[in-house]
Amino acid sequence: MKRKARFKKEQLRRGIYILPNIFTSLNFFCGFYSIVASINGNFAAAAVAILIAIVFDGMDGKIARATNATSKFGLEYDSLADLVSFGLAPGLMVYLWALKPFGKIGWLAAFLFAICGALRLARFNTQVSTTSSDYFTGLPIPAGAGMVSITVLFYNRFAITANTYPVLILIMLYTIAFLMVSTFKYHSFKKPELFREMNFNVLVAAVLILILIAYEPAIFLFVLGFSYVVSGIYLTVRNSIKHKAAEPSETDEQESRTI
Repeated sequence: MKRKARFKKEQLRRGIYILPNIFTSLNFFCGFYSIVASINGNFAAAAVAILIAIVFDGMDGKIARATNATSKFGLEYDSLADLVSFGLAPGLMVYLWALKPFGKIGWLAAFLFAICGALRLARFNTQVSTTSSDYFTGLPIPAGAGMVSITVLFYNRFAITANTYPVLILIMLYTIAFLMVSTFKYHSFKKPELFREMNFNVLVAAVLILILIAYEPAIFLFVLGFSYVVSGIYLTVRNSIKHKAAEPSETDEQESRTI
């Protein structure tokens, strides 16, 4: 009986560890499909696939933490999937969609986006056990990939061709690449207490946001994505001003010494 119970327990544990990795595999699949869709010129489908990959990427981590099934293998596998789905896939998509006419500058911008995403992932993996879970250091690579994908859908929603404002897209890609390797602080939304502390008004606001996204997904996802990208800059500048204001001035120090 004890052997059977132990065998069932081992089977259950093995199944729990498989579950988050299945979602990571789905993330990987969406990234690969996005690459295929971009090569075939179906950029809207490629952008949607990346956004779906973001959903799977968020689910695998939450499932792993909820079931206490986190492991070094899962962390490494998740990073490899993220590099494909949020580094290579959006880089190739935006190059074929808008940056190809720029020639070398265009593909170098796409390469810069991908390698900055890889550096962002490597830095996160080395600091995951030493940094606070409240904030990310630098723009998360899924958010960067999501911003690129939402921009493609935003252009597609208003039937704007990528050749209309290609310089803006080039600047956006360089900016996102810089933000990913920067030290700006971004909210992580990983704390489980975040969901337990929600009051009724926050719930109503979340429902309204979901309704707006369902009504005009391209527009309101673009607004949310842009707001999150800018929030890191705002949060860092605000904290820096507060920190400087909290520091005692030299005159105050001198007065305290004389007293």
